[in-house]
Amino acid sequence: MSNERAFWETKTLEQMSRDEWESLCDGCGRCCLQKILTEDEHLVRYTRVSCRLLDVDSCQCTNYWRRKTLVPECITLTAQNIEDIDWLPESCAYVRVKEKRGLAWWHPLVSGSKETVHEAGISMQGKAVSETYVHDDDFPSLIIEFEPES
Repeated sequence: MSNERAFWETKTLEQMSRDEWESLCDGCGRCCLQKILTEDEHLVRYTRVSCRLLDVDSCQCTNYWRRKTLVPECITLTAQNIEDIDWLPESCAYVRVKEKRGLAWWHPLVSGSKETVHEAGISMQGKAVSETYVHDDDFPSLIIEFEPES
């Protein structure tokens, strides 16, 4: 058994290689959900409505490397802009590493399986519907809340 610590425990987000950065994504699909900014509360609310590029069964982007071209409003998360993005869920690995909370047991880098994020109920698998099938006026009726992390 190795005493070597995992890269996410020893490196900052800025120090990670591109492959390390990409491997931090747990595949939950939450960041690909459409959000509503409530005027009265000034809060970001998630909806069950996903970006049209999200495969709602696998929770993977169907065209990840071209997503910015196909969906110009898609935000590419970087170590430089993560401080300014306040709508990522607290379960997000990038947020957890930034806050020095480590990765959750269900994260594929910890569990060794891409399925644990789904098994733990963290992913949007079976919960999201593509924006292709939802009228904009219906978004408010599809607001969801995530359980706080324990």
